[in-house]
Amino acid sequence: MAAMTIRFVGAARQVTGSCYHLESRGTRLLVDCGLYQEREHLGRNWDRFPFDPRRLDAVILTHVHLDHSGLLPRLVREGFSGPIIATPATRELLPIILLDSAHIQEEDAAFKRKRHAREGRRGPYPEIPLYTARDAEQVFPLVTPVAYGEERPLGDGCAVKLHDAGHILGSAMAEVVWRENGDERRIIFSGDIGQRGKPFVRDPSVFTQADYIVMESTYGDREHDDPRAVDEMLAEAVNRTLRRGGNVVIPTFAMERAQDLLYYLSRLTAEQRVPPLLAFLDSPMAVEITDVFEKHREFMDKETQALFRSGQQPLRFPGLQLVRTTEESKAINSLRRACLIMAGSGMCTGGRIKHHLIHNIVRPESTILFVGYQARGTLGRLIADGRSPVRIHGEVYPVRAEVRQIQGFSAHAGRQGLLRWIGNFQKPPRRLFLTHGDPDVSEGLGNLIREGRRWPVAVPGYLQDWSLD
Repeated sequence: MAAMTIRFVGAARQVTGSCYHLESRGTRLLVDCGLYQEREHLGRNWDRFPFDPRRLDAVILTHVHLDHSGLLPRLVREGFSGPIIATPATRELLPIILLDSAHIQEEDAAFKRKRHAREGRRGPYPEIPLYTARDAEQVFPLVTPVAYGEERPLGDGCAVKLHDAGHILGSAMAEVVWRENGDERRIIFSGDIGQRGKPFVRDPSVFTQADYIVMESTYGDREHDDPRAVDEMLAEAVNRTLRRGGNVVIPTFAMERAQDLLYYLSRLTAEQRVPPLLAFLDSPMAVEITDVFEKHREFMDKETQALFRSGQQPLRFPGLQLVRTTEESKAINSLRRACLIMAGSGMCTGGRIKHHLIHNIVRPESTILFVGYQARGTLGRLIADGRSPVRIHGEVYPVRAEVRQIQGFSAHAGRQGLLRWIGNFQKPPRRLFLTHGDPDVSEGLGNLIREGRRWPVAVPGYLQDWSLD
């Protein structure tokens, strides 16, 4: 069979920047094209792509999270014009995600220009947007919807089939097959593997055979809190903070995590396990995505569909206010009563959450509650790890608020979930590549699989090439 190669362009010994370049017999594919979000790797967002975007035949997009989709506007601006293969739900969500990201890029660039001019210095990155809303808009006509289970030809003897990843609405695992003279190579890209039994989404798909597997390892070193206890921990955090008269500030990923929070808060309110609650979803993107969730009930699990059929509104509750404008967002911090604030970004790397942190992080009565993964080097990770003081918008603030984490909200499988997923394969692959994890986490999981299952495992480095013979 003709030589096949894979280059690990991102999410290699790091969590963000998911991007894999595949090539065989002149067909060139990209699986994901994500934004780097760790502070030490932000410069890679500005680097030249280590391939020619104009020569790519297709991009396979596993889901809309920015660390998988966030560099697509740059890719298209620099010459890519082929199809972007994605599920129908991802196609509908992508404009919301990328336009919001573009607006944040534009706003942050303007803010940095003003701040650096005031301070008489220049920053380490160009004081222009990484991309604009106009760049993002060029992406959307290229998105080609492909249903779960439908095989889509991509090039000479190459095809892809998408499977439900159980991670977020529309998320997919990609099964890429190259065929030649009766021989074939099957490569499974796990995307982000979801937890079993989560609200809304179905359980992740499983496979029985593959020649090569590229699997995420984000939580390969730990287990999540028991999902059944998540509502108890959330109720305790809310009640504890309200008794002190403080605010609960939750850095929130607009996609899935915001909807999970609404689901649990709706249930806690209905069951009177928290008092009547003034709560703000301060994210125009999260509000739009919630509308898409309620529209696409066919992608949800049976339990959530049953709630909708019974006339319930699992994503709404009394006291919830959906915030869209900047003026509405600013008004929250002038309130004189305790409230709950959900705002992006989920790792505190930009957006409205930074303003809410400034107003609450120095208040001992308030709580900063993390419900999602915090990548190394991000502001969220620094706060979650107990760093004080921290720098926000150029100013230094001591962390006096209570800082808490609830791991059970994660849309990623934990260590046992990852091991359970690979346990469905009937025989070892030629190689398992572990990506999308901090180096020590990926290496630790790799050692566990090598010793326990006798599989050949690699933890590839940034821009490392591998031959898939």
